[in-house]
Amino acid sequence: MNAPESPASESRLRLTAFSHGGGCGCKIAPAVLSDILSKTPLRALPPELMVGIESSDDAAVYRLNDAQAIIATTDFFTPIVDDPFDFGRIAATNALSDVYAMGGKPIFALAIVGMPLDKLPVEAIQRILAGGESVCAAAGIPIAGGHSIDTLEPIYGLVAMGVVNPERVKRNNRAQDGDVLILGKPLGVGILSAALKKGKLSEAGYHQMLTTTTQLNTAGVKLGEMVGVHAMTDVTGFGLAGHLLEICRGSKLGAEVRFDKLPVLAEALEWVKQGTFTGASGRNWAGYGAQVVLPAGSPDWQRNLITDPQTSGGLLVSCERHSSDEVLRVFREEGFAEAHIIGEMKAGAPLLTLS
Repeated sequence: MNAPESPASESRLRLTAFSHGGGCGCKIAPAVLSDILSKTPLRALPPELMVGIESSDDAAVYRLNDAQAIIATTDFFTPIVDDPFDFGRIAATNALSDVYAMGGKPIFALAIVGMPLDKLPVEAIQRILAGGESVCAAAGIPIAGGHSIDTLEPIYGLVAMGVVNPERVKRNNRAQDGDVLILGKPLGVGILSAALKKGKLSEAGYHQMLTTTTQLNTAGVKLGEMVGVHAMTDVTGFGLAGHLLEICRGSKLGAEVRFDKLPVLAEALEWVKQGTFTGASGRNWAGYGAQVVLPAGSPDWQRNLITDPQTSGGLLVSCERHSSDEVLRVFREEGFAEAHIIGEMKAGAPLLTLS
């Protein structure tokens, strides 16, 4: 399979060559991050701060009054693709996802821009920013400002602000025993990015990757209004297993997931079975593998799939069983055709069991 052509490849500009890791795969490993945050002092917090750093949730939420709360989040990373416009689109989509994951609606964004000015042409930087702006326009919000610095690697992302009714905030630590787990997007973005960096990704594979990473998780707004949705998060750099374990630990429950129910990007499944995956996958496993129970004799590719870092990944929903049809209907109406029930929450230790 040959790597796809793009405006970046035509100009011999490879954004991924500037970065040691791409997309959410450049996140600090979960074990290291946990150690860092363990030394962070938690001072007296105002009662209006509904969600802070205590639950490893997707965004901070601050109550303004009985009807309104502000959602604030930030996300940025190094290039996951070579085309500047596509990089901007992916980074912006990923940043806005955290607002949707809390059940909120974005209202505006600020740009975070770090560029190696001595290495990148101004036109490429302009294209990155234009890509991000196009996504914000699709979400119906402005980029109202931001900050830029000269860096060694290209970095782009957003500070995203949103609003939500305080009664409709969806945390990642409210799952209940017997809840159904539904995943909104297919897995495999990190695997495809690894294949792209090695020059092995096909044009069809690149299209799969771009389509899923630039799809706004707009279903989160309607899911936030559903009483039957107990917990919600988006699957990003720590992979499906890592973010589901955050739900487990916060909710003091276990989870069971079936491999044959996981939606996976078609070409990603081919590559992971051939041994293509990111270094972040191994770091993720080192951080939380002890809390994952795999079937005896399971192949390595299954572990590499559930730890695969997703950039702009799908919403992961924990809902009452009788609400699952309605949740799937919302996903379908918002254009998430591959949304699928993948497992359930269950009483017990905060472990993830796969079958």
